[in-house]
Amino acid sequence: MQATRPAVSRPTEADIDALLRQMTLDEKIGQMTQAEKNSIPPEDVATYFLGSVLSGGGGNPDPNTPAAWAAMVRAYQDAALKTRLRIPLIYGVDAVHGHNNVYGAVIFPHNIGLGATRDRDLVQRIANATSRELMATHVHFNFAPAVTVPQDIRWGRTYEGYSEDTDLVTALGTAYVQGTQDDDPRVLASVKHYIADGGTSWGTSKTYEWLTGNWQAPDGKYNIDQGDAEMDEATLRELFLPPYRACIEAGAQNIMVSFSSWLGLKMHAHSYLINDVLKGELGFQGFVISDWMAINQIDKDYPTSVITAVNAGLDMIMVPYDYKLFISTLKKAVEAGAVSLARIDDAVRRILRVKAWVGLFEQPFGRDDLLTSVGSAEHRQLAREAVRKSAVLLKNEGVLPLAKTLPLIVAGRGADDIGMQCGGWTISWLGAHGATTIGTSILDGLRQSVPDPALITYDQQGKFAAGVKAPVGIVVVGESPYAEGMGDSNDLHLAAEDKAVIEQTRQHCDKLIVLLISGRPLIINDELAQADAFVALWLPGTEGGGVADVLLGAAPFTGKLSYTWPRRMDQLPLKTLKQDPDGPLFPFGFGL
Repeated sequence: MQATRPAVSRPTEADIDALLRQMTLDEKIGQMTQAEKNSIPPEDVATYFLGSVLSGGGGNPDPNTPAAWAAMVRAYQDAALKTRLRIPLIYGVDAVHGHNNVYGAVIFPHNIGLGATRDRDLVQRIANATSRELMATHVHFNFAPAVTVPQDIRWGRTYEGYSEDTDLVTALGTAYVQGTQDDDPRVLASVKHYIADGGTSWGTSKTYEWLTGNWQAPDGKYNIDQGDAEMDEATLRELFLPPYRACIEAGAQNIMVSFSSWLGLKMHAHSYLINDVLKGELGFQGFVISDWMAINQIDKDYPTSVITAVNAGLDMIMVPYDYKLFISTLKKAVEAGAVSLARIDDAVRRILRVKAWVGLFEQPFGRDDLLTSVGSAEHRQLAREAVRKSAVLLKNEGVLPLAKTLPLIVAGRGADDIGMQCGGWTISWLGAHGATTIGTSILDGLRQSVPDPALITYDQQGKFAAGVKAPVGIVVVGESPYAEGMGDSNDLHLAAEDKAVIEQTRQHCDKLIVLLISGRPLIINDELAQADAFVALWLPGTEGGGVADVLLGAAPFTGKLSYTWPRRMDQLPLKTLKQDPDGPLFPFGFGL
């Protein structure tokens, strides 16, 4: 039978209840299911009534263009609108620093850099620009912002956190939510990862003998990501709960749950923290979504995992592969009484409520007129502003700002590498070295900002001719791209090749500037001593011209550290560093 949709353009709560009464159990469970686009053809969206589809890191169409993205997402939405009730789908992506899966989109600095700006207005404008690029491709669901409060920089997701400081994370996280959801129809922000994902202990990551692969379970490289937050409830609430409370007050309608555990219990199984604290105490009325295949870690028995997660308060499950298995498993659980129909109705009501709030019933697609905004000059200027404001000057002994007519030598593997500038979550999950997308490298930014590019001599390895001696040398070094637990590391020293190029270049210049590309503070005592000036660039993204702006004096250095900078590895984690009598190399808030 062909059921009727709500008569009004934007459904009311009464309309949603009426729609819910028309839905079969299959239709309800479908709304609770989110599959990854590489795993599901559009026609299965209609067959199984799916509520959402996502692109994971690297979940791109071929060719990877904005227009192909728009066509891909539209095909899934078209399928959803062919179902009996014509309930629109909501398509999700991890646009964590711009629409970063899309070739040619603007890649903004990662959150650690934005934390150094301390600029709420800037963060809000970046979120809004990202949303416009998302809307151009019909994407209404952004798995951002991360409001993690990292307490151990060995964590591979440190760069996803604005700061180690709860208040700063709260201020910038709420700004991002507001910027994301400014327009109408809206893009839905997903505040993540609930809760204390930045508070896990080193060495507590687990492997699961019933799971394989990087996406499903830590593979031996993980040491702290997805680990256990070993702290009392008072500490959990003080450090990690305020951003969620504030984001909900700022209008957040979606929360993503963390892979991690609290005192041994997986967050995806934590009814107290989801049902009692989030939905009860904080009054959260939106829907709660799982992380990628995270429910599978709860128990080796898959039905037990599904039942536990849904009863713990998960409303939508990011499956992402075996959507048919999830749907059949949950249906059997409801029919057996292991999950109540009331719990199903609550989850679906929350999902429909949010879809109505986003405006999907009224306008299920995005805006084709915004396609030209993807990678636009306006958005690139905004990103360049963010690069300028995020750079932190750690040392300057009479070198900066540079005169535009000064001969320079430039070296280092980060000097002409867009992929290294951008870091992880860029075109693919882990990111990659090289010209992975459109942008301006730091070297190109310098060349474009001086009157005579011939004044700049470049050699990646710093192997300049014997007679070359420049007034100033610039070396760009740092971390190779990584994401999540693949970046967990108990050795935060620079690579041998980076140390070598600094020493090599030092011999060919009177003054040396070291520029550091990294997703966290590194151990840099020796390199700091060798340099006359030292700048922390974090992961600046595609607009390397912003680096030239601060080096050449077109803009002042204003960035301040949003993390305490350690002297040695044995000072980690943060609580150890705070108790160390030697103190940090640079304190929180430092910046010349």
